[in-house]
Amino acid sequence: MLGDDAEITAAVLAAQDGDETAFRTVYRAVHPRLLGYVRTLVGDPDAEDVASEAWLQIARDLDRFSGDADRFRGWAARIARNRALDHIRMRGRRPATVGDETELTGKPAESDTAGEAIEALATGTTLSLIARLPQDQAEAVVLRVVVGLDAKSAAKTLGKRPGAVRTAAHRGLKRLAELLDGDPESAGVLDALPPQREPRDGAVTSAMVTRMHARTQKDM
Repeated sequence: MLGDDAEITAAVLAAQDGDETAFRTVYRAVHPRLLGYVRTLVGDPDAEDVASEAWLQIARDLDRFSGDADRFRGWAARIARNRALDHIRMRGRRPATVGDETELTGKPAESDTAGEAIEALATGTTLSLIARLPQDQAEAVVLRVVVGLDAKSAAKTLGKRPGAVRTAAHRGLKRLAELLDGDPESAGVLDALPPQREPRDGAVTSAMVTRMHARTQKDM
């Protein structure tokens, strides 16, 4: 485990011990991509609110989590998905499109391929196009490529088998390539995407969330 993943893992452990600065570090690292995932489920107008609800639950339940950065991203994504599905059931609809993608722009190192891919997504129309995919493909693409989960973690989030998630992601990326074909402004976006990860041998501010986390720990 190197670089950002090691830092996130250490920050999660520190946050579980009550370090609010560490929790803000986790929030800043995970929130942009988690918000992008929520947008594919509920659309732009409601994404911030749903993501906020997810982070409040993450803060409340953080002491129950065990694992590294990869597992944390999967755990956060499952919480975000459950909050999004609750929201969809309440509203009785799924959005037809995704809004502004600028929150996906992070501050990656020059050699951070995944970060470069996120920047490519943020500057183009890819997330809006993802919202046009069938829901299973849209979720698989975002979880595998944007959030960065391996097939096993993505499958656990979606309640499916890893093979089904791989297939949905493959079909989704193929369809995106077709949608992007002939659009000069989007050329190269899919080429910039990192490979789908495989297993090795998710509007509240971060400050508000850390305060909630501190209160929750105190009450336990």
